[in-house]
Amino acid sequence: MNQATHTIPSREEILGIFRDTQSALDVAALARVLKVDEDAVHVLTRRLNAMQRDGQIVVDNTGHFALADHSGFVAGKVSAHRDGFGFVIPDEPGEDLFLSDKEMQKVLHGDRVLAKVTGTDRRGRQEGTIVEVVERANSHVIGRLLNENGVWVIAPEDKRIGQDILVAGSPGKAKAGQIVSVELVEQPSRFKQPTGRIVEVLGDLDDPGMEIEIAVRKFGVPHIFSDAALKQAAKLPAEVRDADLADRVDLRDVPLVTIDGEDARDFDDAVYCEPVKVGNENCFRLLVAIADVSHYVKPNDALDVDALERSTSVYFPRRVIPMLPEKLSNGLCSLNPAVDRLTLVCDMVVSSSGEVTAYQFYPAVIHSAARLTYNEVADILGNTGGPEAQRRPAIVPHLLNLNDVYHALHKARQARGAIDFETTETYIVCNALGKIEKIIPRTRNDAHKLIEECMLSANVCAADLLIRHKHPGTYRIHASPTEEKLNQVRTFLKQVGLNLGGGDKPTANDYAVLMKQVKERPDAALLQTMLLRSMQQAVYSPDNIGHFGLAYEAYAHFTSPIRRYPDLLTHRAIKAILLSKKYDPKGIELAGLNTTVSNATRKKQAKEKAAGTHKQEKDLTIWDALGVHCSANERRADEASRDVEAWLKCYFIKDKLGEEFTGVVSGVTTFGIFVQLDALYVEGLVHITELGTDFFQYDDARHELRGERTGKRYQLTDRVTVKVARVDLEARKIDLVLADGAREVDGSGMPKSSAAKALEAKPAKSRKPKADTASRYELDESVDAAAPVKRAKRSAAKEEKPVTKTSRKKR
Repeated sequence: MNQATHTIPSREEILGIFRDTQSALDVAALARVLKVDEDAVHVLTRRLNAMQRDGQIVVDNTGHFALADHSGFVAGKVSAHRDGFGFVIPDEPGEDLFLSDKEMQKVLHGDRVLAKVTGTDRRGRQEGTIVEVVERANSHVIGRLLNENGVWVIAPEDKRIGQDILVAGSPGKAKAGQIVSVELVEQPSRFKQPTGRIVEVLGDLDDPGMEIEIAVRKFGVPHIFSDAALKQAAKLPAEVRDADLADRVDLRDVPLVTIDGEDARDFDDAVYCEPVKVGNENCFRLLVAIADVSHYVKPNDALDVDALERSTSVYFPRRVIPMLPEKLSNGLCSLNPAVDRLTLVCDMVVSSSGEVTAYQFYPAVIHSAARLTYNEVADILGNTGGPEAQRRPAIVPHLLNLNDVYHALHKARQARGAIDFETTETYIVCNALGKIEKIIPRTRNDAHKLIEECMLSANVCAADLLIRHKHPGTYRIHASPTEEKLNQVRTFLKQVGLNLGGGDKPTANDYAVLMKQVKERPDAALLQTMLLRSMQQAVYSPDNIGHFGLAYEAYAHFTSPIRRYPDLLTHRAIKAILLSKKYDPKGIELAGLNTTVSNATRKKQAKEKAAGTHKQEKDLTIWDALGVHCSANERRADEASRDVEAWLKCYFIKDKLGEEFTGVVSGVTTFGIFVQLDALYVEGLVHITELGTDFFQYDDARHELRGERTGKRYQLTDRVTVKVARVDLEARKIDLVLADGAREVDGSGMPKSSAAKALEAKPAKSRKPKADTASRYELDESVDAAAPVKRAKRSAAKEEKPVTKTSRKKR
């Protein structure tokens, strides 16, 4: 029998009981259901009366409580903005609820709350107040230790946490300016700042690799394997055992090879191709052998629990946080050359026109003939008599076969109208201290494309197998562009004399046709970026809707189980199918899964709910939860990687203050223009106050700022010359100014803006933002004397101090 408790349930728990029972309950009945001790019933009664007062519940004349018909309450997660305000992201599909900076003093980013709708703000958004904090999201915070007038505080690295953390007691061995991790012992409230104790001293901001240590903690990336997982990994053999070969096809005499980047350490896939005759047609037999991670990582074991929590490997310059311990990721599972390895093989027949006419999956053992790099393979294919080919003569014929099947597959890709974006990626070259030496463009050669086509084909076969056998799984889906995005991109294209075909529902082929048209234009890279921005983000889901960008009716991830958990799920499903069974991922703790969805997904859910076509909660399965979890953790990894890259770029350019560079406008917002510097592949912001004395209006559809008086326009693809004005490592921001005339420069080498000069000429007082920036940031200038003091903008002593305050909002 369950014990009663003195703990009073939260408002959300009480509301949950009413939703579940769908009936009125008196205090005694609620106390029984909620297991509240008799001594605490009077406290429960006070909470119920407060909920009645707030309009959440109603009471009849017999003392029975029930849900109010229109409660006006929203339960969800807090999403904070670095400028102090925030939003409640509702659990149920619906409109976000705006929270003022005053309300945000009660909570931290990520907290789950119950909020009451109080009205609308001047932008027509729902505004609310926090009634109750249901669950705190932050037990630890990473930040910089500071001593302010004898008071020790932590300035959080995550700028979405807008309050300093007061240090409880002594900082111990930690020194001012160092990066520390603090455990929160007291959460924030309306009139009180959060308090914490220092539990880890990471070191100084300039220490090698510190930006990575900050990022993994800031974004909650799991980076320490559990003791149980490490013990399990330690018990695994160093090499494949004879007992592991049972019921496997022996492909050790087939010269499969791996083709990866120079810095790769984990090799998921190996490939082989040979010409075959099928009837009278010349075809290819293409083998894609993928590391059989599922042989070693079983459902719900310690390694699996850790892998699910991570969901993906996270890649930083000079460091990888793997999904699996290195004994597996770089050893036992990795398809290293000249050793036996267990694999799951997709064995395909590909026609001369690039169609996969037959396929089969089977477990196998292989012995990789070579570990090749993209550049080596490109050199061999480009010159079969050159030094690279002469160094590896035995594999040249097999590479030529792979090249032939690649061209056939690429022909089929073009025929089905898949979109082929050729955007410039960059590669960060670091020195021994982990700091950037240079940033260089990463060129995709035919070897990259060869492997890509082989992997795409195997992934399509995996999805097809799931569909044929009606087995659930996590498809990689990519929805078509939204109506809003289509209208925006079409308006922009019209300004540059281009048109996207397809009417209301363009296909991937319509995009592909346009891509060919812009390929030779000088602004091709940015036009491709614009088209790419009109796309939705690909996610994992058990509901197959196809992949728009790749023009596939069904697509799943199968080829990277060492570094992606959805691929491991696909392997388990395929193995179950081969054994005429069904894989059910039972035993997974749903409460531990990441439920965060993207903004685009939330908007889509809200529209579906309004139309009555959304998926009911009772119809959701564990596969739905896994799809959301893996998609969320993929975004988390991307955010952490981008944060590190932004920090490194800021560190790289901070010694170039006052230097002049040419660049291209890569983004336009209400508060300025972003410019990508040609020589450095670094992006910075020219704030709107640096564009001159004119008043600029932002045109979202045209992606331009236009001066009302002069008609001066700044739009995407414009070329400009700029100077580096300020670098803020803490905020990961680079501020630029236009180098288009004589601008006064102060002693630090930073050009003075007209706004800065005006500040110098007037007595110091609170600056009210211009109308355009005020509407963008929703700054609340009212001050509550009883409220905790918000964190002031700081910069390290060695950093340049800002002349004007700017804030870059994520595009």
